[in-house]
Amino acid sequence: MKVASLFCGCGGSDLGILGGFSYLDRNYDRLDFEIVYAIDSDEKAIETYNANFAHRAICGDVRDADYSDIGDIDILIGGFPCQSFSTINPTKDTNDARANLYKEIVRFLNEKHPRYFICENVKGLMTLKNGAIIKKIIAEFSLCGYNVKQSLIKAVEFGVPQKRERVIIVGVREDLVDNFSFPEPVLSEKNYIPLKKVIDKLDIENRRYYFSQKAVQGMKNAKNNMKRGLWQDLDFPCLTITSHLAKTSINSRDPVLLVDANTELYRRFTPQEAARIQSFPDDFIFPVSENFAYKQIGNAVPPVMMWHIANALQEAITKNNMHNENHSQEWSTRENSVIAV
Repeated sequence: MKVASLFCGCGGSDLGILGGFSYLDRNYDRLDFEIVYAIDSDEKAIETYNANFAHRAICGDVRDADYSDIGDIDILIGGFPCQSFSTINPTKDTNDARANLYKEIVRFLNEKHPRYFICENVKGLMTLKNGAIIKKIIAEFSLCGYNVKQSLIKAVEFGVPQKRERVIIVGVREDLVDNFSFPEPVLSEKNYIPLKKVIDKLDIENRRYYFSQKAVQGMKNAKNNMKRGLWQDLDFPCLTITSHLAKTSINSRDPVLLVDANTELYRRFTPQEAARIQSFPDDFIFPVSENFAYKQIGNAVPPVMMWHIANALQEAITKNNMHNENHSQEWSTRENSVIAV
Protein backbone atom coordinates (compact mmCIF):
# COMPACT_ATOMS: atom_id res chain seq x y z
CA MET A 1 0.00 0.00 0.00
CA LYS A 2 1.60 3.24 -1.16
CA VAL A 3 1.51 6.13 1.32
CA ALA A 4 1.88 9.90 0.87
CA SER A 5 2.77 11.96 3.94
CA LEU A 6 1.91 15.68 4.05
CA PHE A 7 3.29 17.86 6.87
CA CYS A 8 5.59 14.93 7.70
CA GLY A 9 7.78 16.81 10.20
CA CYS A 10 10.64 14.71 11.52
CA GLY A 11 8.70 11.51 10.84
CA GLY A 12 6.76 10.39 13.93
CA SER A 13 3.65 9.39 11.96
CA ASP A 14 5.76 7.92 9.19
CA LEU A 15 7.73 5.68 11.54
CA GLY A 16 4.46 4.59 13.10
CA ILE A 17 2.78 3.62 9.82
CA LEU A 18 5.86 1.74 8.63
CA GLY A 19 6.52 -0.11 11.88
CA GLY A 20 9.57 -2.31 12.18
CA PHE A 21 11.00 -0.73 15.33
CA SER A 22 11.43 -1.52 19.01
CA TYR A 23 10.41 0.56 21.99
CA LEU A 24 10.62 -0.37 25.68
CA ASP A 25 11.44 -4.00 24.90
CA ARG A 26 8.49 -4.44 22.56
CA ASN A 27 8.80 -5.01 18.82
CA TYR A 28 6.32 -3.16 16.62
CA ASP A 29 5.99 -5.26 13.49
CA ARG A 30 6.65 -3.95 10.01
CA LEU A 31 3.31 -3.08 8.43
CA ASP A 32 2.31 -3.48 4.79
CA PHE A 33 2.78 0.18 3.93
CA GLU A 34 5.40 1.97 1.85
CA ILE A 35 5.91 5.73 1.94
CA VAL A 36 6.55 7.00 -1.57
CA TYR A 37 6.08 10.72 -0.99
CA ALA A 38 6.72 12.98 2.02
CA ILE A 39 6.85 16.76 2.27
CA ASP A 40 7.27 19.44 4.93
CA SER A 41 8.28 23.10 4.84
CA ASP A 42 10.63 22.84 7.84
CA GLU A 43 14.17 22.40 6.49
CA LYS A 44 15.56 21.12 9.79
CA ALA A 45 12.73 18.63 10.22
CA ILE A 46 13.44 17.30 6.73
CA GLU A 47 17.12 16.96 7.68
CA THR A 48 16.11 14.73 10.59
CA TYR A 49 13.59 12.82 8.47
CA ASN A 50 16.11 12.02 5.77
CA ALA A 51 18.64 10.84 8.35
CA ASN A 52 16.22 8.16 9.52
CA PHE A 53 14.30 6.92 6.46
CA ALA A 54 15.40 5.24 3.25
CA HIS A 55 12.95 7.25 1.15
CA ARG A 56 13.72 10.95 0.79
CA ALA A 57 11.32 13.64 1.95
CA ILE A 58 10.96 16.92 0.08
CA CYS A 59 11.41 20.30 1.72
CA GLY A 60 8.75 22.59 0.32
CA ASP A 61 5.48 24.40 0.85
CA VAL A 62 2.64 21.90 0.53
CA ARG A 63 0.55 24.64 -1.08
CA ASP A 64 2.94 24.63 -4.04
CA ALA A 65 3.26 20.85 -4.28
CA ASP A 66 2.56 19.14 -7.62
CA TYR A 67 1.24 15.61 -7.20
CA SER A 68 0.95 14.73 -10.90
CA ASP A 69 4.14 12.64 -10.98
CA ILE A 70 3.81 10.56 -7.81
CA GLY A 71 1.53 7.89 -9.22
CA ASP A 72 -1.40 6.23 -7.48
CA ILE A 73 -1.59 6.62 -3.72
CA ASP A 74 -3.46 4.20 -1.46
CA ILE A 75 -3.20 6.10 1.82
CA LEU A 76 -2.68 9.74 2.76
CA ILE A 77 -1.41 10.69 6.22
CA GLY A 78 -1.10 14.24 7.45
CA GLY A 79 -1.00 16.08 10.75
CA PHE A 80 -1.97 19.46 9.41
CA PRO A 81 -0.56 22.34 11.53
CA CYS A 82 -2.49 22.84 14.73
CA GLN A 83 -1.24 26.08 16.29
CA SER A 84 -4.46 27.87 15.43
CA PHE A 85 -6.55 25.13 17.04
CA SER A 86 -4.71 24.95 20.38
CA THR A 87 -6.68 25.44 23.58
CA ILE A 88 -3.63 27.04 25.19
CA ASN A 89 -4.37 30.26 23.34
CA PRO A 90 -8.08 30.24 22.40
CA THR A 91 -7.90 33.82 21.12
CA LYS A 92 -5.90 32.82 18.04
CA ASP A 93 -7.48 33.45 14.66
CA THR A 94 -8.95 30.18 13.40
CA ASN A 95 -9.13 31.61 9.89
CA ASP A 96 -5.45 32.41 9.53
CA ALA A 97 -3.27 30.79 6.85
CA ARG A 98 -2.15 27.92 9.10
CA ALA A 99 -5.70 27.06 10.13
CA ASN A 100 -6.66 26.69 6.48
CA LEU A 101 -3.85 24.26 5.67
CA TYR A 102 -6.30 21.40 6.11
CA LYS A 103 -7.53 22.48 2.67
CA GLU A 104 -4.30 21.00 1.29
CA ILE A 105 -5.57 17.64 2.53
CA VAL A 106 -8.79 18.38 0.64
CA ARG A 107 -6.82 19.25 -2.52
CA PHE A 108 -4.86 16.00 -2.30
CA LEU A 109 -8.04 13.94 -1.80
CA ASN A 110 -9.66 15.55 -4.82
CA GLU A 111 -6.60 15.14 -7.03
CA LYS A 112 -5.31 11.68 -6.06
CA HIS A 113 -8.36 9.92 -4.57
CA PRO A 114 -6.44 7.68 -2.14
CA ARG A 115 -8.36 4.74 -0.73
CA TYR A 116 -7.88 5.88 2.87
CA PHE A 117 -6.53 8.80 4.85
CA ILE A 118 -5.43 9.41 8.45
CA CYS A 119 -5.18 12.93 9.88
CA GLU A 120 -4.05 14.04 13.34
CA ASN A 121 -4.63 17.21 15.31
CA VAL A 122 -4.83 18.63 18.82
CA LYS A 123 -7.65 17.87 21.24
CA GLY A 124 -8.76 21.52 21.09
CA LEU A 125 -9.99 21.02 17.53
CA MET A 126 -13.00 19.11 18.90
CA THR A 127 -14.29 21.94 21.09
CA LEU A 128 -13.08 25.06 19.30
CA LYS A 129 -15.98 27.34 18.34
CA ASN A 130 -18.28 24.82 20.07
CA GLY A 131 -17.27 22.09 17.63
CA ALA A 132 -18.01 24.12 14.50
CA ILE A 133 -14.41 23.96 13.21
CA ILE A 134 -14.07 20.17 13.21
CA LYS A 135 -17.57 19.78 11.74
CA LYS A 136 -16.53 22.08 8.87
CA ILE A 137 -13.32 20.14 8.26
CA ILE A 138 -15.03 16.74 8.33
CA ALA A 139 -17.79 18.00 6.03
CA GLU A 140 -15.19 19.10 3.47
CA PHE A 141 -13.38 15.75 3.71
CA SER A 142 -16.72 13.96 3.22
CA LEU A 143 -17.51 15.99 0.11
CA CYS A 144 -14.34 14.57 -1.46
CA GLY A 145 -16.06 11.18 -1.48
CA TYR A 146 -15.16 9.65 1.89
CA ASN A 147 -16.86 8.15 4.89
CA VAL A 148 -15.16 10.00 7.74
CA LYS A 149 -14.94 9.17 11.43
CA GLN A 150 -13.05 10.72 14.32
CA SER A 151 -11.85 9.69 17.75
CA LEU A 152 -9.94 11.21 20.63
CA ILE A 153 -6.96 8.93 21.13
CA LYS A 154 -5.05 8.89 24.42
CA ALA A 155 -1.43 7.98 23.77
CA VAL A 156 -1.05 6.68 27.32
CA GLU A 157 -3.56 3.90 26.58
CA PHE A 158 -1.29 2.55 23.86
CA GLY A 159 2.03 2.24 25.68
CA VAL A 160 3.29 5.84 25.51
CA PRO A 161 4.38 7.23 28.93
CA GLN A 162 2.65 10.56 28.29
CA LYS A 163 -0.86 11.96 28.83
CA ARG A 164 -1.08 13.17 25.27
CA GLU A 165 -4.53 13.35 23.66
CA ARG A 166 -5.00 13.85 19.95
CA VAL A 167 -7.91 13.88 17.52
CA ILE A 168 -7.52 11.23 14.83
CA ILE A 169 -9.64 11.56 11.69
CA VAL A 170 -9.87 8.56 9.36
CA GLY A 171 -11.48 8.52 5.94
CA VAL A 172 -12.51 5.52 3.82
CA ARG A 173 -13.34 6.14 0.17
CA GLU A 174 -17.06 5.70 -0.48
CA ASP A 175 -16.64 2.91 -3.04
CA LEU A 176 -14.91 0.72 -0.43
CA VAL A 177 -16.39 -1.29 2.43
CA ASP A 178 -15.95 0.81 5.56
CA ASN A 179 -15.14 -1.66 8.31
CA PHE A 180 -12.39 0.39 9.97
CA SER A 181 -12.62 0.63 13.74
CA PHE A 182 -10.33 2.65 15.95
CA PRO A 183 -8.04 0.43 18.03
CA GLU A 184 -9.14 -0.54 21.50
CA PRO A 185 -6.84 0.64 24.32
CA VAL A 186 -4.18 -1.87 25.26
CA LEU A 187 -3.52 -0.37 28.70
CA SER A 188 -5.60 1.13 31.51
CA GLU A 189 -4.79 3.38 34.46
CA LYS A 190 -3.72 0.31 36.42
CA ASN A 191 -0.84 -0.46 34.08
CA TYR A 192 0.07 2.74 32.22
CA ILE A 193 3.78 3.03 31.38
CA PRO A 194 5.39 5.19 34.11
CA LEU A 195 7.85 7.96 33.34
CA LYS A 196 10.63 6.10 35.16
CA LYS A 197 10.74 3.63 32.27
CA VAL A 198 12.30 6.29 30.06
CA ILE A 199 14.22 8.39 32.62
CA ASP A 200 17.46 6.55 33.39
CA LYS A 201 18.67 8.96 36.06
CA LEU A 202 17.31 12.08 37.75
CA ASP A 203 20.64 13.58 38.85
CA ILE A 204 22.48 13.91 35.55
CA GLU A 205 25.91 15.48 35.19
CA ASN A 206 25.21 18.05 32.49
CA ARG A 207 24.26 21.17 34.46
CA ARG A 208 22.81 23.10 31.53
CA TYR A 209 19.54 21.23 31.93
CA TYR A 210 19.07 22.49 35.50
CA PHE A 211 17.06 25.55 36.50
CA SER A 212 18.97 28.22 38.41
CA GLN A 213 18.14 29.03 42.01
CA LYS A 214 17.04 32.42 40.76
CA ALA A 215 14.44 30.76 38.52
CA VAL A 216 13.25 28.58 41.41
CA GLN A 217 12.96 31.60 43.69
CA GLY A 218 11.04 33.45 40.99
CA MET A 219 8.54 30.60 40.87
CA LYS A 220 8.13 30.71 44.65
CA ASN A 221 7.63 34.47 44.67
CA ALA A 222 5.04 34.39 41.91
CA LYS A 223 1.34 34.44 42.65
CA ASN A 224 0.22 31.01 43.81
CA ASN A 225 -0.76 28.98 40.77
CA MET A 226 -1.18 25.21 40.51
CA LYS A 227 0.30 25.33 37.00
CA ARG A 228 3.78 26.25 38.23
CA GLY A 229 6.59 23.91 39.18
CA LEU A 230 4.89 20.94 37.54
CA TRP A 231 7.43 18.30 38.51
CA GLN A 232 6.55 14.87 37.29
CA ASP A 233 6.07 11.83 39.50
CA LEU A 234 8.21 9.09 37.95
CA ASP A 235 5.66 6.46 38.96
CA PHE A 236 3.08 7.92 36.56
CA PRO A 237 2.98 9.01 32.91
CA CYS A 238 4.23 12.49 32.01
CA LEU A 239 2.09 15.48 31.13
CA THR A 240 2.03 16.41 27.45
CA ILE A 241 5.34 17.76 26.19
CA THR A 242 5.31 20.60 23.66
CA SER A 243 7.40 22.06 20.86
CA HIS A 244 9.00 24.73 23.08
CA LEU A 245 10.90 22.24 25.23
CA ALA A 246 14.12 24.19 24.71
CA LYS A 247 12.48 27.17 26.42
CA THR A 248 10.70 25.22 29.12
CA SER A 249 9.98 27.41 32.13
CA ILE A 250 9.61 26.26 35.71
CA ASN A 251 7.06 29.05 36.13
CA SER A 252 4.59 27.71 33.55
CA ARG A 253 2.47 24.74 32.52
CA ASP A 254 5.55 22.84 31.30
CA PRO A 255 6.35 19.47 32.91
CA VAL A 256 9.75 19.39 34.65
CA LEU A 257 11.72 17.00 36.84
CA LEU A 258 12.37 17.47 40.56
CA VAL A 259 15.88 16.13 41.19
CA ASP A 260 16.16 16.95 44.91
CA ALA A 261 13.28 18.27 47.02
CA ASN A 262 15.53 19.28 49.92
CA THR A 263 17.71 21.57 47.80
CA GLU A 264 14.83 22.52 45.46
CA LEU A 265 16.76 21.30 42.45
CA TYR A 266 14.76 21.09 39.21
CA ARG A 267 15.69 20.37 35.60
CA ARG A 268 14.17 20.05 32.16
CA PHE A 269 14.14 16.91 30.05
CA THR A 270 17.11 16.12 27.83
CA PRO A 271 16.36 15.67 24.10
CA GLN A 272 16.80 11.90 24.43
CA GLU A 273 14.37 11.78 27.35
CA ALA A 274 11.85 13.87 25.44
CA ALA A 275 12.16 11.59 22.42
CA ARG A 276 11.60 8.55 24.62
CA ILE A 277 8.54 10.18 26.20
CA GLN A 278 7.19 10.57 22.65
CA SER A 279 7.94 6.84 22.02
CA PHE A 280 10.78 7.35 19.54
CA PRO A 281 13.19 4.40 19.68
CA ASP A 282 16.73 5.18 20.81
CA ASP A 283 18.16 4.55 17.34
CA PHE A 284 16.09 7.40 15.86
CA ILE A 285 18.61 10.20 15.44
CA PHE A 286 18.25 13.98 15.51
CA PRO A 287 21.27 15.36 13.59
CA VAL A 288 20.37 18.97 14.41
CA SER A 289 20.91 21.38 17.29
CA GLU A 290 19.12 20.68 20.57
CA ASN A 291 16.74 23.59 20.02
CA PHE A 292 15.59 22.17 16.68
CA ALA A 293 15.45 18.64 18.09
CA TYR A 294 13.20 19.75 20.96
CA LYS A 295 10.86 21.48 18.52
CA GLN A 296 10.66 18.45 16.24
CA ILE A 297 10.08 16.03 19.12
CA GLY A 298 7.34 18.15 20.68
CA ASN A 299 5.54 18.57 17.35
CA ALA A 300 5.70 14.88 16.43
CA VAL A 301 3.00 12.25 16.51
CA PRO A 302 4.09 9.47 18.91
CA PRO A 303 5.20 6.61 16.61
CA VAL A 304 3.78 3.92 18.92
CA MET A 305 0.35 5.58 18.98
CA MET A 306 0.38 5.89 15.18
CA TRP A 307 1.43 2.25 14.81
CA HIS A 308 -1.69 1.08 16.63
CA ILE A 309 -3.91 3.21 14.37
CA ALA A 310 -2.11 2.04 11.23
CA ASN A 311 -2.28 -1.57 12.39
CA ALA A 312 -6.05 -1.23 12.88
CA LEU A 313 -6.32 0.11 9.33
CA GLN A 314 -4.20 -2.78 8.01
CA GLU A 315 -6.50 -5.26 9.76
CA ALA A 316 -9.55 -3.62 8.15
CA ILE A 317 -7.91 -3.74 4.71
CA THR A 318 -7.01 -7.41 5.19
CA LYS A 319 -10.61 -8.24 6.12
CA ASN A 320 -11.83 -6.39 3.02
CA ASN A 321 -9.44 -8.30 0.80
CA MET A 322 -10.52 -11.63 2.28
CA HIS A 323 -14.18 -10.66 1.82
CA ASN A 324 -13.56 -9.71 -1.81
CA GLU A 325 -11.68 -12.95 -2.48
CA ASN A 326 -14.46 -15.04 -0.96
CA HIS A 327 -17.06 -13.07 -2.90
CA SER A 328 -15.15 -13.64 -6.15
CA GLN A 329 -14.85 -17.39 -5.46
CA GLU A 330 -18.55 -17.53 -4.71
CA TRP A 331 -19.45 -15.92 -8.02
CA SER A 332 -16.96 -18.15 -9.86
CA THR A 333 -18.58 -21.25 -8.34
CA ARG A 334 -22.05 -20.02 -9.34
CA GLU A 335 -20.95 -19.31 -12.92
CA ASN A 336 -19.39 -22.77 -13.24
CA SER A 337 -22.60 -24.34 -11.94
CA VAL A 338 -24.64 -22.46 -14.53
CA ILE A 339 -22.26 -23.54 -17.31
CA ALA A 340 -22.46 -27.18 -16.14
CA VAL A 341 -26.25 -27.12 -16.23
